[in-house]
Amino acid sequence: MNRMEVLTACRTELFSAAIADALDSIGYHKQAAMPGLNPLSEGMTIVGYVRTGIYMPIYHDDKDVNVYENEIRLIDDLKPDEVPVLVCDGNLNISPWGELVSTRAQYLGASGCITDGCTRDVTAIQKMGFPVFSAGRNPVDTKYRGKMIWADTPAHLCGVAIASGDLVIADSDGIVFVPAEQIETVVARSLEKVRAESVVRQQLVAGVSLADVFASHGIL
Repeated sequence: MNRMEVLTACRTELFSAAIADALDSIGYHKQAAMPGLNPLSEGMTIVGYVRTGIYMPIYHDDKDVNVYENEIRLIDDLKPDEVPVLVCDGNLNISPWGELVSTRAQYLGASGCITDGCTRDVTAIQKMGFPVFSAGRNPVDTKYRGKMIWADTPAHLCGVAIASGDLVIADSDGIVFVPAEQIETVVARSLEKVRAESVVRQQLVAGVSLADVFASHGIL
């Protein structure tokens, strides 16, 4: 299953809960981000490949700090279907994402942005329709407050170990990350379960008891 086949399957047939169940089935039980990161608009979804960026707090800015250098480099390097995942370690005093970076990311074909920091320029981003999941809204810039210190390095976001190249699915149920080496297995298992659930759903609609359905299919 190539990269485009994975994305197509996730966008047309799969969702975060199905992916989470498939991950559970192969022993990956800590791949769903803890609740608290929400879409800017109802119905926003993200499917794509992770690009990590890690922020640290700062308390001043000058020519040596060069607060935007790594952020600019990461955003300008985004490829189609990639997702900047900006790790602020829960720091809600900064908004690493806003309208202008959304505009550039959208032009480059990025699938969205996820951050455990805040977002600003929310109305403009909503009008663009660019999917963003964040921990809140805050009008302040990162300048004087935070700087991306590393990009494309392993990180932790809301209890999940992540790395660039992982698959991420974000929807109304939450956010799930699939380690790069397990993507093909997880997507294949997810498709099997979703298709089996269609049969189970039909039986439930027809009046078959939950107990009998589960005994027959082992799906709940």
